[in-house]
Amino acid sequence: MRQLPYKRILLKISGEVLTGEGEFGIDPAVIRQIAGEIREVRSLGVEIAIVIGGGNIFRGVAPSSKGMDRVSADHMGMLATIINGIALQDALEKQGVQTRLQTAIEMKELAEPFIRRRAMRHLEKGRVVIFAGGTGNPFFTTDTTASLRAMEIGAEVILKATKVDGIYDTDPMMNRRARKYDELTYLDVLKKQLKVMDATAISLCMDHGIPIIVFNLKKKGNIRRVALGEKVGTKVRG
Repeated sequence: MRQLPYKRILLKISGEVLTGEGEFGIDPAVIRQIAGEIREVRSLGVEIAIVIGGGNIFRGVAPSSKGMDRVSADHMGMLATIINGIALQDALEKQGVQTRLQTAIEMKELAEPFIRRRAMRHLEKGRVVIFAGGTGNPFFTTDTTASLRAMEIGAEVILKATKVDGIYDTDPMMNRRARKYDELTYLDVLKKQLKVMDATAISLCMDHGIPIIVFNLKKKGNIRRVALGEKVGTKVRG
């Protein structure tokens, strides 16, 4: 039996990935594919927690820059992540994966409130736990939520699933000559101001030695490859 490099992982899924070829909303085919890959990795014996973004529905920073109150805008963004969390839970359970959705904003009719010990018991029982609602506080991104939840549940790695295949020195969508990094240190990311995760999220991972692997979710099978320790994307560590 193959030795698993990670027993417990935290998968960070950006909301933009869920749009598929569209610009807004949730593509059912994309979320089914993601759920299928998560099911496959869970079947290997890996414990999986997920933090999901909401940028496919609402991103608080943009409206706040145009005059909307930042706190109100961020609260709307948190609600968008809960919509995505419900959609992912539905897709997973339709494929036979037991899940629990926990939110930082209490809404008992839809999900459990985030309780660290309860989340850890769910993981130990083989359930996939989805964390939505961000940290429950404005001014904090879902990247920071991913770092915080990873520390709280004792995850060994953060897998950041995006639309690109790693970290580049410039935006590869804008610059064809952008150079991809295979490996970076936390300090490299902070000093070069690379747009992978915000500084708070990177600093939390650096303080607690949690590696981050950034990879392309659109390439089928990548979640499994990363979970099995194959060289995919860009790895950030100390």
